[in-house]
Amino acid sequence: MNFLAELQKITKDVLLKKEDMYVYAFDTSQNPEKLILPLAVVFPKNTQEVSKIANLCNKNNISIVPRAQGTNHCGGTRPVENCIIMHFSKMNKIINIDNDNLIAIVEPNVVIGDLNKELDKLNLFFPPDPSNLAVSTIGGAIALCAGGPRTFKYGNTKDYVINLEVVLADGTIIETSKNIAKNVTGYNLTSLFVGCEGTLGLITKATLKLIPKPQTRLLTMCYFDDLISATKCVNAIIKSGFIPSTLDLIDNFTIKTIEKFNPCGLLIDKEAMLLIELDGFEASVKYELEILKNILEKNDASSIIQAKNDIENENIWKARRSAFSALSQLKPNVITEDIVVPKSKIVDFVLKTQELSKKYNIITAIMGHAGDGNIHPNFALDLENETEKNNFKNLKDELFNFAISIGATLSGEHGIGKQKQKYLHKVLDKNAHILMKSIKNLLDSKDILNTGKSI
Repeated sequence: MNFLAELQKITKDVLLKKEDMYVYAFDTSQNPEKLILPLAVVFPKNTQEVSKIANLCNKNNISIVPRAQGTNHCGGTRPVENCIIMHFSKMNKIINIDNDNLIAIVEPNVVIGDLNKELDKLNLFFPPDPSNLAVSTIGGAIALCAGGPRTFKYGNTKDYVINLEVVLADGTIIETSKNIAKNVTGYNLTSLFVGCEGTLGLITKATLKLIPKPQTRLLTMCYFDDLISATKCVNAIIKSGFIPSTLDLIDNFTIKTIEKFNPCGLLIDKEAMLLIELDGFEASVKYELEILKNILEKNDASSIIQAKNDIENENIWKARRSAFSALSQLKPNVITEDIVVPKSKIVDFVLKTQELSKKYNIITAIMGHAGDGNIHPNFALDLENETEKNNFKNLKDELFNFAISIGATLSGEHGIGKQKQKYLHKVLDKNAHILMKSIKNLLDSKDILNTGKSI
C-alpha cells in the first residue's frame, strides 16, 4: 500500500487536491523562487495521531513541515520537496488552568490572545506578547521563542515554558520535564525544543508558567523631534533603575502610515515616538510615572501624551499592531526583518537602515522593542518588479552584514527559517554550529523534521 493510503488510515483529515493545498505553499515571508506543493496536508487531532504520522513519514523518508497560522516571516512553514504539511489547527484545547500552581496546560494551536482572555477571568497573565497575538499560537511561539513588546520586563517564551510533550522524528513521544516550576533533574530538554523551529520535534502539549495579572497598566506616548534623541532617551530610561513593561520605538514613516490607515490621533509631524507602558500595583506605577516624566523632560521629549484609561491603552496598541497591514496598503509585499543589536548600537543600526533604504529606494518603516534592542525594519515593495526585488536583496545583504559587524544577532523572535541561513556562518561559533548539527542528527537522523530550515 502506498504512503498516502497509509496516511489516510491514520486520519481522514487529509487534503490531497492541488487546489486545496495551494494556500499552504505560502507564509508571510518573501515569495519563493519556486512554488512547491506538499504531497498532502494532514490535520492530526491528538498526540497519538501525530506519533503515527511521524513514524510513517520516517519509514518512507517523507519530510514533515509543522504549521499552524502560517505567519512565519522566514519561510519556516513553507513546504519542501517530498513533504507533508502537518497542520495543528485541530489541536487547540486549553486542557487545564491551574490557579493554585500558576500553570496552564495547552495544545499547540491555542491562540495566545484567546488564552489571555481566559486567564484574565482569573486575574492571571501569560506575558509573551507577539504583535500578531490575535492569531499567534502557543506552538508557533514556542517553535520560534517569540517575545514581543513585553520582553524587556518579562522575558520571552522560553522563560514561561515549564514542560513539553514532544513527538520525535520516529514517532517516539517524550515529556521533557515535569509540571512544576523548578526542575534540574537531568538536562534541560525543554529549552532544547524551544526555538528549534520544528527541526527537532513536534510539540503536542505545553505546560506554561503564569503570573498574577498586573493591577494596573499605564501607557505613555512620548514624541521626539529627531530619532537620535529618542534612542538616547531609551538608554536613559534603562539606566534609571525601573523597568517599563514595554519600551517600543516607532519612526516618523511608521507613525504616518499607521495614522493614515488606522487613525488614532498620533502626531505625524514628529520624527520618532516611544511607546512606554508601566504596569504593576497602582501606587508603584504612579511613582514610576513621575520618574519617567522627569527622564523624558530631561531628554528632549517634545510632547508627552498619557492614555486616560484601558480603552485608550488598547486602541493605541491595536494601532501599533496594525503597522504591518497598514504598510501592505502601499505595496503588494511587506517583508519584516528581525535584528537584535546591542542597545548602545540602536542609533547606528537605525541610521544605517534609513541610509540603505534611500540608497536602494525601498519604502521602509522602522519600529522595534528598543528596551531589548530588537529592531523590526518593515520593507514595502513589489517583488514582481525585478528592480525592486534586486534592490531589496542588496539592501538586505548590506544591512545584515552591517548588523553582524556591530555585534547583532540575526533573529530575536522570527527565527532563521530558510531565508537567513546564508548568514549563519558569520554569526555562530563554528564549533557550536557543528554541535547543533550533531544534535539535529541525533534526534532526526533522516532529516525529515522541517527539512532544510534553521541551522
